[in-house]
Amino acid sequence: MEALSFLYLPFLGCVALIFIHAYFGVHILERGIIFVDIALAQFIGVGIALSFLMVNENNYVFSIIFAVLGASILSLSKRIDKFVNIEAFIGVLYIFSFAASILILDRTPHGLEDFKAILNGNILWLTAKEVLSAFVLYAIIGLFHYIFRKRFFALSYDGQYNFFWEFLFFLSFAFVLVKSVQMAGILQVFSFLIIPALIGRLYTKKPWGILIIGWVTGLIASVIGIWLSYKFDLPTAPLTVASLSLAFLGLLILKSIKHTIAGR
Repeated sequence: MEALSFLYLPFLGCVALIFIHAYFGVHILERGIIFVDIALAQFIGVGIALSFLMVNENNYVFSIIFAVLGASILSLSKRIDKFVNIEAFIGVLYIFSFAASILILDRTPHGLEDFKAILNGNILWLTAKEVLSAFVLYAIIGLFHYIFRKRFFALSYDGQYNFFWEFLFFLSFAFVLVKSVQMAGILQVFSFLIIPALIGRLYTKKPWGILIIGWVTGLIASVIGIWLSYKFDLPTAPLTVASLSLAFLGLLILKSIKHTIAGR
């Protein structure tokens, strides 16, 4: 009972994260820009690092500035792709952001701890206020995407390009990441974006089918990761990432075996 009272807020936080990130994961996988999440999250991490440097408790200001800047850059990704491989460009953005964060955090009073906070987040110690604000933000963005779903799916599935809607897609995604990175860290956020959608795509190509399967497997893996973290006093984010990764690898092996048997 004591464990339940302590873990229900982290679980609710994971519910919010899984629901919104699995949705964006469907788009990201279809676009083929797999590492855009970790690159944009790390870019926003530069803003968080600056807030640590300036001892500013309200690190949303710097995070939002870098979120808008990052969204502006990535909204040009389809044009950039004409001149250079977009995954390579995203890799450069990521490594620049990673290096910049280290340089900034090297000057903060608690550099290593601040760096770990950006990578791993603080999901075990979420407050009710933080969880509620996440649900409200994600619900608003989710509703916005549902209302204009034809526009956004046309960008991802039909290859259409419109700078305004492309910017709104990445801006809304960046606002999600601002909140998500501060809650769960870059590692867990990246795994929630990619792995549930990958698992869904093992069984269907339909967006809503991918989403439902991703939600279910993501929530199960989150429960396992949070419980093991509490039980054995281990970092939550790496355990959750490992749980999701092992679930994907196990289901992939089963899918491969089934396909081989059916081929015979």
